[in-house]
Amino acid sequence: MDNRHHWENIYERKQSHEVSWTQDTPATSLQFIQSLQLPKSASIIDIGGGESRLVDFLLHEGYENITVLDISANALEKTKQRLGPGAQRVKWIVSDITAFEPDTTYDIWHDRATFHFLTTPAQIARYLQVAGQAVNGYLVIGTFSENGPETCSGLPIQRYSEASLEQQLSPYFEKVRCIKEEHVTPFQTRQEFLFCLFKRKQQE
Repeated sequence: MDNRHHWENIYERKQSHEVSWTQDTPATSLQFIQSLQLPKSASIIDIGGGESRLVDFLLHEGYENITVLDISANALEKTKQRLGPGAQRVKWIVSDITAFEPDTTYDIWHDRATFHFLTTPAQIARYLQVAGQAVNGYLVIGTFSENGPETCSGLPIQRYSEASLEQQLSPYFEKVRCIKEEHVTPFQTRQEFLFCLFKRKQQE
């Protein structure tokens, strides 16, 4: 089963309260984005946005240029239905991140829990190539920490320390700051995330 079928199956069979990554309020993501104090016209892309409620909060705060990308069309359709008329104010992209070919650049690239599913050097290199091409401002990224789970949704993941994540992103990005976050799942289990803010390096 390839990645797309895996995730389409997950979102077809399960509701948001039945998956571990659900957050009622994506507080840490919002705090990082708000800390940048960019204008509401800033272009923001949420990588692996799925059923995340980040888009709801960004729309509520008045951001005008939001894109949500996910490998699962089912996930994005659920989010569109939840937003109702507000969905028309968002650009939706169905794509595997390693196959994404951006046609614009973004002031903020947000990724909570997509990068850590990339476990081969080729996948990671492709992700960095895409992000390096698409980001002209900041990258906000959340991965499982070195103390986090070793699998998620039945798939292996790559855990990161602050140093190892900084090293992986160093070809294109420089670290601004990192924090640890304990995510409490809908099943009341706990997962440790590493959340970091990076800035695009000046292109030579």
